[in-house]
Amino acid sequence: MTAFKALGLEEHLLKAIADLGFETPSEVQAKAIPILLERETDMVSLAQTGTGKTAAFGFPMLQKIDVKSRTTQGLILSPTRELCLQITNEMAAYGKYMPGLNVTAIYGGASITDQARQVKKGAQIIVATPGRMKDMIGRGLIDISKIEYCVLDEADEMLNMGFYEDITEILSHSPKEKSTWLFSATMPKEVSTIAKKFMHTPVEITVGTKNVGSDQVSHEYYLVNARDRYSALKRLADANPEIFSVIFCRTKRDTQKVAEQLIEDGYNAAALHGDLSQSQRDTVMKSFRARQIQMLVATDVAARGIDVDDITHVINYQLPDETEIYTHRSGRTGRAGKTGISMVIVSKSEVRKIHTIEKMIQKKFISKEIPSGMEICEVQMFHLANNIKDTKINPEINAYLPNINEVLADFSKEELIQKVFSVEFTRFLNYYKNSKDLNISGGGERNFEEENKDSTRYFLNIGSKDDFDWMSLKDFLRDLLQLGKDDVYKVDVKDSFSFFNTDTTHQELVMGIFKDFKLEGRQINIEISKDTGRSKGRSGGGRDRGKRRGDRNDRGDRGDRGGDRGERRGSFKKRSGGSSSSDKPAFKGKGRRGSERPDTKGTGGRRRRKE
Repeated sequence: MTAFKALGLEEHLLKAIADLGFETPSEVQAKAIPILLERETDMVSLAQTGTGKTAAFGFPMLQKIDVKSRTTQGLILSPTRELCLQITNEMAAYGKYMPGLNVTAIYGGASITDQARQVKKGAQIIVATPGRMKDMIGRGLIDISKIEYCVLDEADEMLNMGFYEDITEILSHSPKEKSTWLFSATMPKEVSTIAKKFMHTPVEITVGTKNVGSDQVSHEYYLVNARDRYSALKRLADANPEIFSVIFCRTKRDTQKVAEQLIEDGYNAAALHGDLSQSQRDTVMKSFRARQIQMLVATDVAARGIDVDDITHVINYQLPDETEIYTHRSGRTGRAGKTGISMVIVSKSEVRKIHTIEKMIQKKFISKEIPSGMEICEVQMFHLANNIKDTKINPEINAYLPNINEVLADFSKEELIQKVFSVEFTRFLNYYKNSKDLNISGGGERNFEEENKDSTRYFLNIGSKDDFDWMSLKDFLRDLLQLGKDDVYKVDVKDSFSFFNTDTTHQELVMGIFKDFKLEGRQINIEISKDTGRSKGRSGGGRDRGKRRGDRNDRGDRGDRGGDRGERRGSFKKRSGGSSSSDKPAFKGKGRRGSERPDTKGTGGRRRRKE
């Protein structure tokens, strides 16, 4: 408490801090709060997710506003509904000893009339998503002409989501003399541009190094065939019985598919993406915070509202299109001084992206192997032993002990232990004893020259003038050739022609499919290229030309213009996909495809018998 008092905070805020249990300010708070309290200035603050940025701008704003006035004095823009609500709740908690304080959340998916009514009551601080905020300003429901403080929170993500024009429009209705505070986890050139455009000689503070990952997070990657991606995910979960994780997928469709598969296979899982209603999102997050859900499958944008300090693992089921996003993903774990693990499941064609991310975050990835079935059996057995050791004895069982002792009287202590543990061990052993090794060779120090010897590069006479970008062309080729998601790679789209790669084993298939192939009546020609594509690769990631387009079907996660941005934009191109789980063995009597998981009750309260 003394440390917070030294920052210059007033007594009513210190009292709220004590109620919240805060003891020592984080680095970003210690650096930002004194500056923002002492003078009126613009600020650019670079700090990783989970470092306490909301308090860093929240406390100074609350101390500086006039709570007796009904005029809107502070505006906080955030990229998603979840983050908007989270900031609103935190600001209300910080200002609990400020009678008359009105912090109002403005976001899509909720009644615009109710939100306008709240603002009209006299909202000193508005927390908003850009789409809904612009809509309400346009309708004359909000007046920000007298705001004194404006915060752009998660600025890199807002710009990455295409909100530049919205932010520009919103800020055009605000006074030039206001103080603008920009908070961001990374500093891509787009954030630098907005800082120059809207800010005047801002003070810059940096916690750690720009775009560098947290020291509290270790990074691991697992190399598997693309078709084994889902099986690998399940084994990683089984090998970590106490897992409490966020699993990241690139698209809403894949997010929903993976979550449904996990639920079907007996895991406590749920999906979080832009197609869910606000009430559905709230229900999912409430269950996740209560640890009723232990595997939350999410898109990058939807996950920006997750503020849970004890997440043990982040699992990258698919790597993001832009390497900067990996920083945000891994920042979901290792929060509030705790350690965490960021796992990445990759195929051969994605290994190069690991090296790119390593350079950006200045952290080394550890190459690890997917656990074998016997290793999982051992882990689960000792997990059961620890659960038994830590279980508190319920005194109500004493009434039944005489009968229990009578039933078990003929067994020694060793025999009883063997029987108890055989229940768990036999279940996993029967399931995993014939399981295959999911690991493949070609890990960390991958030889790219060797890779190109087994890869064939093709030239196609279609390009961007045919409405293709690298991602839509990759999907088109994958569907046409009936190959796995990662079997088409290094896709490079020019104006009137394109290049792509497959493993050489697919060369005959590719050339055969394109023999006399026509697209909308036009003859499509294919040739084997001498260019290896080594310097121009498009593996479905990095800062490729298609990065801004992405899967526009995911825009439903991204704010709202009086509704959902995604509903208005729709889909760029129909995409099929998700990863295959064709290896799953069939369980008898279930009437469905089985899974790489025993279908009986397990340990730790995570598995439930499906009757």
